[in-house]
Amino acid sequence: MSVDKVIEWRRHIHQNPELSFQETGTSAYVAGILESFGNIEVRRPTPTGVIGILNGARPGRKVAFRADIDALPVHEETGLTFASRVDGVSHACGHDAHTAMLLGAADALSRMKEEISGTVYFVFQHAEELDPGGAREIVESGALKDIEAIFGLHVFPNYPSGHVGIFPEGPASTAVDNFYLTVEGKGTHGAMPQAGVDPIVTGAQIVMALQTIVSRNVKPGEMAVVTVGKFQSGSAPNVIPGTARLEGTVRTITDETRQLAADRVKALIDNIARANGASYSLDYVTSHPAVHNDAGLAGLAKSSAVKALGVGCVFDAPRMSGSEDFAWYREQAPGCMIILGVGPGSASHSPQYNLDESALENGVKTEVQIILDFLNQK
Repeated sequence: MSVDKVIEWRRHIHQNPELSFQETGTSAYVAGILESFGNIEVRRPTPTGVIGILNGARPGRKVAFRADIDALPVHEETGLTFASRVDGVSHACGHDAHTAMLLGAADALSRMKEEISGTVYFVFQHAEELDPGGAREIVESGALKDIEAIFGLHVFPNYPSGHVGIFPEGPASTAVDNFYLTVEGKGTHGAMPQAGVDPIVTGAQIVMALQTIVSRNVKPGEMAVVTVGKFQSGSAPNVIPGTARLEGTVRTITDETRQLAADRVKALIDNIARANGASYSLDYVTSHPAVHNDAGLAGLAKSSAVKALGVGCVFDAPRMSGSEDFAWYREQAPGCMIILGVGPGSASHSPQYNLDESALENGVKTEVQIILDFLNQK
């Protein structure tokens, strides 16, 4: 495996980002590289998803490793010589690195075909960033129906570059649900509030009340987040508008709390709206469940990472408050997600997001070792 090739692949993908469900060029690029290895079967389970299958010289276990390939609607502001060529679209979450590293792992393992017992599925998944997510489509396609385990790796800024973190067993991330609320009031002159119903005041009360869900309804110490990320209303300082639009996200780790949070969001909105004389429409959308790390696979991943990199480069990562559609693969087989530190820098999804490319070699080494160790289990 050539590290230079991995960086070359990453930079090409970085320069040519494509949004979720639109990854036609990226998937064609990935498929072409896989085919160039000469002994990997390429399948297209969805229009923009790619799976490479490597059959070892002898039968054995079946394992999958997943990388996501889509970009974000974020305008890049890094100043890199290989910055995005697409206005308003960039790989601000590291999916370009995920894809390049898994191609590197496929390259390395394809050269070891005669030493491998079993089958490896290299899953290049589309549309991680956009509901309903590409993972569900790949699971529903049946392309992975025979696998016994699936692993995934995500790069994370502000962890030591080239160090690998293992998420805890059980919930490794949060589940994600989103809500879309329109508050219907009654518009009036800003100097005559008594003549109308103010959707801004009603919306503001809803925003503040939603903060009590985590502080007063969720068990202390259990991870949960309720965030209103959008609040739009009005067009002039002296006009009370007729409507307000709010959108938010809810993150939880247990099914019980997920249902509790949904019930409380709906109840608070309903009661506050009625108390203010407003009406409303609410769309509460249930999205990805939490990623669950299988205990046995998490232990294997940690052992493999130590074997590949040394104990000093491996750490126990805290559960992430973000969410991942990797969670859907649990319907197909046990799974495990790990992280790769890529050094200090701006947060994921930021216009300034970048990563230390020297970390990618350790990512490839870890992926290869995990796959080999899984296949060689008795």
